[in-house]
Amino acid sequence: MSSSLNLGNYAGIRVQIHWTFWLLFLFIGFLVYSQGGSWETLFWHSLFIITIFLCVVLHEFGHALTARKFGIGTRNITLLPIGGVANLKKVPENPKDEFWIAVAGPAVNIVIAGFLFFFVSVDTYASMDAETLQEELGSITSGNFLFYLFMANIALVLFNMIPAFPMDGGRVFRSLLAMKLGRVEATRIAAGLGKFLAVFFFLFGLFYNILLAVIAVFIWFGAHSENIMIQQIDMMDGYKIRDAMITEFSVLHPDKSLGYAVDRILATTEQDFIVMEQDRIAGILYMADLAAALKTRGRNALIRDVIDTDFFILKTDEPLYSAYRKLKRDNRNFFPVTEHERLVGVLDMNNINEFLTFRSAFDY
Repeated sequence: MSSSLNLGNYAGIRVQIHWTFWLLFLFIGFLVYSQGGSWETLFWHSLFIITIFLCVVLHEFGHALTARKFGIGTRNITLLPIGGVANLKKVPENPKDEFWIAVAGPAVNIVIAGFLFFFVSVDTYASMDAETLQEELGSITSGNFLFYLFMANIALVLFNMIPAFPMDGGRVFRSLLAMKLGRVEATRIAAGLGKFLAVFFFLFGLFYNILLAVIAVFIWFGAHSENIMIQQIDMMDGYKIRDAMITEFSVLHPDKSLGYAVDRILATTEQDFIVMEQDRIAGILYMADLAAALKTRGRNALIRDVIDTDFFILKTDEPLYSAYRKLKRDNRNFFPVTEHERLVGVLDMNNINEFLTFRSAFDY
């Protein structure tokens, strides 16, 4: 079962809501109840959250559609309780491209805020004394709804432009550094600043806003993982898939039994297998599928009934980093490698990691 609810495709991009998003409404409901709010108060607060996240979706489409202009696709846009994420298919390699992609999201919120400005009496609120302002803005109502929405979009711009990589501001910072220092060094510096700010956000959030502490955790791990990824891609520069592929591997026939595949796993260090029939790749037998099929079909069932026929085929002369990206984003990271239409190897994430280990240790 998928952990996300699919809302459909728009401009060719899938929009989905992660299951944790709904916890936000429980949290809002708890706050309204604990403060003695009415059903009307709950309605306006819930409508405000929905409207804000519509703005967040538009923000993410700003990133996604700008990335498309530079030839970078987007797998999906996912809504989380802490905001939205546009999952680009690859990291922009040109720092100028990354700059425009990063600023496109906040630019959308500036446009929304500019539109709302004509419907909000900002001067009226600015002229109120503190007590009157507190009464007027104590809770979201039909009267102040647009003002709250206006201020929320301004806040989204300001918060997203904080240079805490991998937030938008951090990516802008990284792109500017990369124009002078190169992507690897720029990412190292931007990630370091992002992690420093994440610690500050976390400590501040523990005392004043727990949601900020949660965001800090995402910033820390996001900065760390992307820094590692960029370093690894740099180490693969100039290498082809043939330089890292496994050349000693077992090939199974589809008419063999599942029990035969189990024996091969126990007798070797292999877990996944290429299945060949008449010099043609018929599919891939994954150990996870094998284990599940043994429970329902038994050892005598045939391999052909269990194999996955939807798979990527890599070429020996492709850049190694292109395979790395496929392996990182695919749940099943075991690919056949061919040369002149002939199977010559396989590649998985374990072998990539081994290659990187020796590459960094011995400059292999």
